[in-house]
Amino acid sequence: MILVTGGGGFLGGAVVRQLLARGESVRSLQRSDVPALRDLGVQVVRADLADADAVVSAANGCEAIIHVAAKAGVWGAYGDYYHANVVGTRNVIEACRKQRIRRLVYTSTPSVIHSGGDVEGVDESVPMATHFDSAYPATKAEAERMVLAANGPDLATVALRPHLIWGPGDPQLVARILARARAGRLRLVGGGVKLIDSVYIDNAAHAHLAALDHLAPGSSCSGKAYFITQGEPMPQRELINGILKAGGLPSCGKSLSPSAAYAVGALLEIIWRMLGRADEPMMTRFLARQLATAHWYDISAARRDLGYTPLVTVAEGLARLEADLQNHDRGEHRNSNTL
Repeated sequence: MILVTGGGGFLGGAVVRQLLARGESVRSLQRSDVPALRDLGVQVVRADLADADAVVSAANGCEAIIHVAAKAGVWGAYGDYYHANVVGTRNVIEACRKQRIRRLVYTSTPSVIHSGGDVEGVDESVPMATHFDSAYPATKAEAERMVLAANGPDLATVALRPHLIWGPGDPQLVARILARARAGRLRLVGGGVKLIDSVYIDNAAHAHLAALDHLAPGSSCSGKAYFITQGEPMPQRELINGILKAGGLPSCGKSLSPSAAYAVGALLEIIWRMLGRADEPMMTRFLARQLATAHWYDISAARRDLGYTPLVTVAEGLARLEADLQNHDRGEHRNSNTL
């Protein structure tokens, strides 16, 4: 039995489906019920990761944990992120120890090393950042440190850092790009010329299974972190416009300078705090830095130690995304005709 935290989410769901496809028994832990998982034969446990006893109970009888669940985003109270990402991860580690589970795969993020400038072809030797503009990378960095520090002879741990996960069903990157484009509010930052890498959803999930299979106390990957991407760096505008094309929308030609984007982000943060708004601003300082800088990574270590190879290219992923979006639109059209 494999326990997947956040199995009802975008990445967690893909991990669950790939585990089931190869005949694994899967239990999923998340706060909400997901009937679709039950229909697949997954044992669903509803609980908050911050509930230590509930996490220990959910881990009973499991041989490994893939810890995907997290609070993501670029806006919100630090305490909310800490509660989900740090306390929750601490409880997962403790559950491994109490239930004598010997393998823990943790989903981290490349944002833990982002200090504000370009990140071009770096490997895992780059240290974590010492300052963060957002609670998400700050708490994920603390959680990653805990996971890797927990590695030892009784518990093997590994942290994966997938970058910009996208694909059919993506509620974050794809959904936001399409929504802003439809509203006429999408802008490239600095012309979108900076190179970025990303990872298609099936490849991100595949990396988690590869890590699980190679992980054991004393193995070459235990106690280490790995970048996970397509290995296909491209100008940011190419990925954004590829997603727009998949959604049947015209390319984005409007741009904002990096300094203007950062100033807008800083101003909107002030306004949102004054108004006490919980929703995310259209721009934040963290997002402006991410959009204005290069982000691509050397994935040689993941290829070597995990046997990771991207199975779906960016071009094929975009084709799959387009087919999925077209099917979705046709389904909505059929439903509207029956009302």
